[in-house]
Amino acid sequence: MIVYENTKREFLDDVFKEDIEQIILEAFSRRTGRKVSQQEIKAWAASLQFMGKVLNDPSIPEDCGVAIEYTIPQTAKRVDFLVTGHTADGSPSLVVVELKQWEAAEVTSKDAIVRTRFAGGSAETSHPSYQAWTYVALLKGFNAAVEEGGIELRSCAYLHNYPTHGSPLNDPFYKSHVDKAPLFLSGSDERRRLRAFIAQHVRTGDGKHTLYRIEHGRIRPSRSLADALVGMLENASEFVLVDDQKLVFEEAIHLAHRAAAGAKQVLIVEGGPGTGKSVVAVNLLVRLIGGGMTAKYVTKNAAPREVYLAKLQGHPRRTEFAHLFASSGSFIERPDEEFGALVVDEAHRLREKSGMISNRGENQIKELIAAARLSVFFIDQSQKVTLKDIGTKAAIRQWARKAGAQVHEMELASQFRCNGSDGYLAWLDHTLQVRQTANEFLDPSEFDFRVIDSPTELRRLIEEKNAERNRARIVAGYCWPWPSKNDAKAWDIVLPEHEFRARWNLTVDGNLWMINPNSVREIGCIHTCQGLEVDYIGVIVGDDLVVRDGKVITEPTARARSDSSVKGLKKLAKQDAAAAAREADVIIKNTYRTLMTRGMKGCYVYCTDAETAQFLRSRLIAKSTPVEAYADTPPEWRRRWAPTADPSGQPGTAVSALHGAFEAQAANAPRFRILDRHAVRPFETAIPVTTLKIAAGAFGASQDDAGFTQWAAPDGVVIGPGMFIAQVVGESMNRRVPNGAWCVFRANPAGTRNGKIVIAQHRSIEDPETGGSYTLKRYASEKVAAEGGGWRHARIVLSPESSDSAFRPIVLEPSEAAEVTIVAELVSVLA
Repeated sequence: MIVYENTKREFLDDVFKEDIEQIILEAFSRRTGRKVSQQEIKAWAASLQFMGKVLNDPSIPEDCGVAIEYTIPQTAKRVDFLVTGHTADGSPSLVVVELKQWEAAEVTSKDAIVRTRFAGGSAETSHPSYQAWTYVALLKGFNAAVEEGGIELRSCAYLHNYPTHGSPLNDPFYKSHVDKAPLFLSGSDERRRLRAFIAQHVRTGDGKHTLYRIEHGRIRPSRSLADALVGMLENASEFVLVDDQKLVFEEAIHLAHRAAAGAKQVLIVEGGPGTGKSVVAVNLLVRLIGGGMTAKYVTKNAAPREVYLAKLQGHPRRTEFAHLFASSGSFIERPDEEFGALVVDEAHRLREKSGMISNRGENQIKELIAAARLSVFFIDQSQKVTLKDIGTKAAIRQWARKAGAQVHEMELASQFRCNGSDGYLAWLDHTLQVRQTANEFLDPSEFDFRVIDSPTELRRLIEEKNAERNRARIVAGYCWPWPSKNDAKAWDIVLPEHEFRARWNLTVDGNLWMINPNSVREIGCIHTCQGLEVDYIGVIVGDDLVVRDGKVITEPTARARSDSSVKGLKKLAKQDAAAAAREADVIIKNTYRTLMTRGMKGCYVYCTDAETAQFLRSRLIAKSTPVEAYADTPPEWRRRWAPTADPSGQPGTAVSALHGAFEAQAANAPRFRILDRHAVRPFETAIPVTTLKIAAGAFGASQDDAGFTQWAAPDGVVIGPGMFIAQVVGESMNRRVPNGAWCVFRANPAGTRNGKIVIAQHRSIEDPETGGSYTLKRYASEKVAAEGGGWRHARIVLSPESSDSAFRPIVLEPSEAAEVTIVAELVSVLA
């Protein structure tokens, strides 16, 4: 995402004739919906004036592209300033400029790390040249347009307030980084040097063409840690450590040297999902053993270790590498400081006792600290998911001090999962009522979060995503027993109302479920996915977490009796009922929080409880889409979804959750465009545009083109047989489908219809909104066993979802239910 883009000529007009910081602020608010600090606004005002002076020269083409605040795909990292054009040989070129307000800095003994003063005081941070270079490396890694388009990338750092004389930033210690990304400081001479650097790589303009390719380039599939493990163990540079990741890594190396000299060290690193804890941990392990130190990578959870070892299968050094991975329970009665370093990942899962029946040892934290001169604990206290998890920062501090160790604490904040969306994690915490944040609503354009109507549809979506590169799985809360453990033919998760059944993953694939290609139809649990990641995660939320009147309620009794994560809760309840309730609430919420953050690109959720599903949907509110976005559609089809003004007269304030839901649907809906009938391949490149009345009679089993005359291609919708576009008129479904919305439908849907929004047709239906014997409603079927086997309908209920309580369900009893025809199912709402 680019906040601001223009040609150099227009940028200079905005800098010298307008208030550029206000232009950026308005664009930032419009594109992201977020606020920025006054300090950042002042930084824009100052830095962009300096960049205006740099570019205000004929040596830099008037029509070169200028972009400000570019967010690198799948990260939360924003590049300050971009200049694009062509090199002398005509190749597309892009220059990254990292802007800083610094006035002083100090050299440290750590690679690419300097010390400077921030608003909160002096602190260590990445060298500006290293930071600029890493952003280019990320851009190469995540944006396919760079490689496919042959775009040449250059980077530099511009510290326009920093004195040039004797700068520590140019110390020979940092030469390798400054060589990769030149450093420019204050003064007219430095300004001329930066201008020459940009002019060298941007000889001619491109009218923003390269910016368009960068903004709209295909996002390259990200590599998982498991896939990159072999290369990392062989010292290949598989991941670039960025900002706080680099700080943590270098601090750990520094402490390893201090520990080797005799001073016992403990480093606690706190970081949420997707902040790179495991990436830093494995990089650290490789560096430590490469430096001759005895070290191990330790986890309580077996799944990450087994997945990593599976990736080493067939490698000539597999046995050697396998010894680097250890269970947290394997350090009982080991000699003190046997290891130079232990890198403990997922430290929140550490236990007090070890062994199969938890009867060995005293305390895993104590034993790990005792066994090494340096212990590094990577922890996320919001991922405690069983009563036996004891890994907290307080507990680590306590045992470290008892062992006479020096304790250090750091934090990882950079987001590389959930499409780089810090907002998604804050929204999830707010929605699950883990903690209150400012993120009450989620814009699904930031992260592909969907509430799915049925587990069958959830499975279909996940299998579709998994077909791309085996990187999608379904997980669930512990609300179903595990009969397949003893009977391989038994089904564990059974939802008869949706004709859905599945088995827990441990039955067949065990801890390798996340990577085995045939395991996509199995359901995973917290133990086989925690510490790992996929592109898309499907989550089945059971009755242990429900919403009633806007309050999230956890119910441990809804969990299966085989669930060991809350084992001991009844005993605790007898001693302290309030404490037991608090513990259960934390564990259940943390479980779903962890499950819902396993996806790098998307999370699709099915809730067994309807009110819970509706609550999640009500939290998905996005910005409105201006009518100009649909300029390529016929005028009579355009519809402006504009926020209603509040009583104070301020525009842009949504006055109800319902209106916000309309905005969300419009803002995130695909567009569609009418195509020449003779230039399309029916149901391959386009689908017909019709009315519900015609659709109700036109689609038969043949699913041919039925003489349709108007055809359209909806953006972002996978076209298939029997699909069509039609307009929905009326308010009976306005919580999901706004009155007048154009929608994509799939005729003659296969599989279960339960929970789906469908066009149902029956002779007894008289719908005043459609004017016929068909209606758009949510379908629910109650079935009973039929004589001779199979099922029969007990009754069918077609329910409205409206803000108007006057709309009532249509109930069809057994004699009528058999004659109901499901004409089509809703696929998506278009604008």
